[in-house]
Amino acid sequence: MKKTGILVVLVFILLFGAGCAGTGEGARPSDQKAAANAAGQQKTGPVYKGKLTGRSNKARLLTIKVGKGDKATTVSLRFDDRTEGLEHARKGHGIIVAYEKRGNTLFATRIRPKLAKLPAGTSLISVQEVWRLIESDTDFELVDSRPGPRYAAGHLPTAVSIPVCEMQELVSLLPRDKEKLLVFYCGGPT
Repeated sequence: MKKTGILVVLVFILLFGAGCAGTGEGARPSDQKAAANAAGQQKTGPVYKGKLTGRSNKARLLTIKVGKGDKATTVSLRFDDRTEGLEHARKGHGIIVAYEKRGNTLFATRIRPKLAKLPAGTSLISVQEVWRLIESDTDFELVDSRPGPRYAAGHLPTAVSIPVCEMQELVSLLPRDKEKLLVFYCGGPT
């Protein structure tokens, strides 16, 4: 897997696996999406992108700050047993919420984490692909970009610690070989 220039690969290792929320109609959401894709009918709808500012399980309500600066506003949406991805609804985290209007009320239908955009020349690989690289003794540099104490508590085999907050100071720890595969990982969606 050689490419000219530096090939930087970002890996996001999620602490919790994403599960399938039931739809109440007997089919898993992933099955429904696959069927829609096969038929060429990718379902899209309105979405809100922003930071989750509150979640009430009792009231079944999410509040999201959308927009920036003076134009920022707070939006409230209900959720129910059909809402997919509630595990991503954590206060302070960026999320993308697909929603629908039922009567006069907005309901979240699907919640996804809002991840950082990958810089040009980078790609995302799976945890399984990283393990294959480690197990096959592939020549690559594995960088744990979490804070030092998290690295000290446990890290992937062969990983070196270069926390994001210290990246500028520790850039000398990166390989000089510009053809070498670099894999960065952190503790979750960024």
